[in-house]
Amino acid sequence: MQVVTLSSAVPEKEFSTEELLETFPCQLPEGVRQNVLNLGVSNRYLINHLDRPLKTETVMNESGIVKLCCEACTKALQKADLSVRDIGFFVTAYDTNPFLSPGLSQLLVRNIGFNPYIKHFNAQGIASTAFPKALELVGNYLAAHPKARVLVCVSGASSYWFQNQVGGLADVMEIGQINQIGDKAKREFELRKWVAVMQYFLFGDGASAAVVANAGEGFKVKKNVEVTNVGKKDYLAGYSRLAMLGEPFKFGFYSHLSREIPALGAKYTGLALKRLLSKNMKNTIKAAKKWAVHTGSGKILNTLAERHGIEKEKLKESHEVLKEFGNLAGASLPFILERVISNNTFSEGDIVLMLGYGWGFSASATLLEFNV
Repeated sequence: MQVVTLSSAVPEKEFSTEELLETFPCQLPEGVRQNVLNLGVSNRYLINHLDRPLKTETVMNESGIVKLCCEACTKALQKADLSVRDIGFFVTAYDTNPFLSPGLSQLLVRNIGFNPYIKHFNAQGIASTAFPKALELVGNYLAAHPKARVLVCVSGASSYWFQNQVGGLADVMEIGQINQIGDKAKREFELRKWVAVMQYFLFGDGASAAVVANAGEGFKVKKNVEVTNVGKKDYLAGYSRLAMLGEPFKFGFYSHLSREIPALGAKYTGLALKRLLSKNMKNTIKAAKKWAVHTGSGKILNTLAERHGIEKEKLKESHEVLKEFGNLAGASLPFILERVISNNTFSEGDIVLMLGYGWGFSASATLLEFNV
């Protein structure tokens, strides 16, 4: 199975971290501002940015995410010199979508120009391991249809969640002060506000698309593995869930990022790499020409580099994508892989290792080999 082409798209509206700090709903304490700057994000593009709290219920519009995904898919087809008629299967992977149902693939099929009878599939809620999971699904399809070509679209449009939850915030406490609060309910509420601030400044929006087939020049997916919930409740380290507000037609949104995520990311990716590479782990890690590692945050990237012995230069594109676009959730890995391929020259047999980790709690590891 070959990744034949990769493409990406971002919204038109660009926001710097400094700009968002200046327009944030409340004045942030110096310690919280420093937490924001330590995330490693200088810039991001957003579909949905609200500079003031909404006074009335507003139905979110799907046009932004549809436009973004269509642009990425159209570019991927053009790069592969293909049309929609050449595609036998269409897969979308995503977290957020203004529609809970129907799914993203249903919204995109006719907008991209597919025949309404095209085989398609939605993979929702996988977060940062969405691209490897989509490749696993595509591999199964291609095993049964070896001459087919598949189009994969991964959306990382998180602003529908994270830009809206901070509207109207009047104050945010530093993490040290929060930890000293004796009342559990009060402490958890203040921590929830702090997490919402970090998510607001960490995540950006983007969409990626890939054409995948059994033949063609490009990177061959040699092996793909995943590990999920080694501890039965590890999924509680990071999640987004609905909450009831006790009013007709009203739901709340609750999102959480645990301080354990960097350590869990290192642990889970280590387990995934061991399963992927087994006895050849040390030699393959050393031989890999490049790495594509999910853009959790600057701290997490540095933690994984130290844990797995990844040279700084081999991780450059992951840091670049984080800095320029923010955390793109499931779209981060194809964004990084596209940049890796564009910025480097590869020879027959060169290896790229791809690592995803995050909500689930899951990690994936993929071995890619360049073939002419």
